[in-house]
Amino acid sequence: MSIGQIIFTLVVVVAFSIAAKNYKKVYRNINLGKDEDISGDEGQRWKNLFLIAFGQKKMFKRWIPAVLHLSIYVAFLFTQIELIEIFIDGFFGVHRFFAPYLGGLYTLIIGSIEVLSFLALIATFIFLVRRNLLKIPRLVKPEMGGWPTIDANLILFGEIALVTGIFMMNGADVVLQQLDPAHYPSSGFLPISSINGPLLFGDLGLNTLQLIERTGWWLHLFTVLLFINYLPVSKHLHIFLAFPNIWYSKINSRGEMENMPDIMNEVKSMMGLIPEQEMDPNADFPEFGAKDIFDLSWKNIMDAYSCTECGRCTDVCPANITGKKLSPRKVMMDIRDRATEIGNNLDTGARKFISEEGRAANEPLTVDNYYDGKSLFDYITREEIHACTTCNACVEACPVTINPLEPILKMRRYEVLTESAGPSDWLPMFTSIENGGAVWQVPDDRDQWAKEMNEEGN
Repeated sequence: MSIGQIIFTLVVVVAFSIAAKNYKKVYRNINLGKDEDISGDEGQRWKNLFLIAFGQKKMFKRWIPAVLHLSIYVAFLFTQIELIEIFIDGFFGVHRFFAPYLGGLYTLIIGSIEVLSFLALIATFIFLVRRNLLKIPRLVKPEMGGWPTIDANLILFGEIALVTGIFMMNGADVVLQQLDPAHYPSSGFLPISSINGPLLFGDLGLNTLQLIERTGWWLHLFTVLLFINYLPVSKHLHIFLAFPNIWYSKINSRGEMENMPDIMNEVKSMMGLIPEQEMDPNADFPEFGAKDIFDLSWKNIMDAYSCTECGRCTDVCPANITGKKLSPRKVMMDIRDRATEIGNNLDTGARKFISEEGRAANEPLTVDNYYDGKSLFDYITREEIHACTTCNACVEACPVTINPLEPILKMRRYEVLTESAGPSDWLPMFTSIENGGAVWQVPDDRDQWAKEMNEEGN
């Protein structure tokens, strides 16, 4: 094994080892939520996966960003073919392993990758302009200040580095194929490198060309490995999570709210639908809704980690449009940040994050005894969740089928049903429903009209 192969193997093994550790943390953080049974028509789920995840269907409600994103997305998929060859070449110490075996098909594949990469490069520059110069409104909302904007730009600059590596590698390689065909197998005519390669590198010597080719090769590889390790702390984790998130998204009507069995059984008991003897009078009073990450479902947290921060949800939110504080995108970003904070605290094993009962029992820090004195309400204000009109516009707009409405409703339920709190202008409504079964205060029972009709009928 040559020195180059040894270095390549060490770099790849170290990079993937670190990445595996970080992805495992994300998986752990998602599973901080409650279990949720998600079932339903698998045929519809496959349809959603192909149309929405692979086909980018919901992106095309806005054509300009959709076409630009599609260029980068398709280039990303196709360049994986060339990446596979890079790994084979690196591990086995060969050069363009597939070229002798695929012939014209190899030329077609690499040529297609070059065209797609060029289109992706154009799209990347346009995205940089839209975000930093044109300042598209949904991309410069308050929650996008600081790290979210830096994160978005870092990925775009990384895309430029990827494409630069491809064209450096292919351009120098085209010239080397003419100078040293024994070691550099022909890749055929490439639509960009066969022109730019001789134009830029044609007058250079063999050693310089080899240096440029290897620089491009390693630049592409290092950028890919950096991407893999960077994604767990980036909004671009949706590159991987969008697919399972769309598969597990609910396929029932968007207007259907999650049932609360404890409330349902209590109402049934009051209506005489459940015999009193079947109700346990000594049962603990349940906590309704969600106060923290542990009260959400794992799917709610996966939604947060799948968020692309594109802002389409906030852009169509009627509450946000009218100047209210609510931003569905911020809600998902806050859930992700809170889950990450808890995960990082758990990794420390510090006793200060153990509940009083756990410390008294001398327990090690676990998910079950975690307590840091904070909750989701420290991230998401009550003003935000009160502003939601439950119109589902954010759910409809999301290109990866995230549902910001669910955690908002769960936090509302906690506030109203567990804390017995809520906005002052909601309380008369709750009182009217409790006393008269109607939203508005009326002097008669809600079913008085039915009683009168029965009396007239008799």
